[in-house]
Amino acid sequence: QTESQVQETEETEPAETTEAFVLGDDGFLPEYDTFELTSDDLNDGVWDEEIAATMTGENVSPELSWEPVDGAQSYVIYMVDTSAYFWIHWKIDDVTETDLPQGWAEGATYAGPCPPPGSTHTYDIYIVALRNDIDRARGTVRTQNPNFAEFIRGLDTDVDGNTGNIISYGYLSGEYTAP
Repeated sequence: QTESQVQETEETEPAETTEAFVLGDDGFLPEYDTFELTSDDLNDGVWDEEIAATMTGENVSPELSWEPVDGAQSYVIYMVDTSAYFWIHWKIDDVTETDLPQGWAEGATYAGPCPPPGSTHTYDIYIVALRNDIDRARGTVRTQNPNFAEFIRGLDTDVDGNTGNIISYGYLSGEYTAP
């Protein structure tokens, strides 16, 4: 990773604040069941250095594990920085595995945490279990996504336009402080 890639950090000020930025205590999907999601790279509420896109990190996706959800054809993974107005760090759909080793994500689907030097940001991971295929997971990696709430709730509509596609979801939240 080049120094210019590391210096490309998240913006900390939004163009404007909207209701889409407000996250209640019940998250984005309060009406759905949840499943347990774990990561060996999240310890005492802090993400490990290896997953970060900093000079000291390795920019590798975190290890994730969950039990298969009955009826799920696939899963969608999002990792967002809620401190930088839903800056997406990881977005991938059509995931069928439920034990992802560290570094599992490939190419442009993952960009590790990289807050401004010395600052602490919160990074949330959502894994959404889906009954059927979707057209695509919306949002752009490496940019603010003020409509993130719409993107994640939009997963409830399958590729054929049928609603009721979300079965349940797993959620993890942790902080990372840039050196």
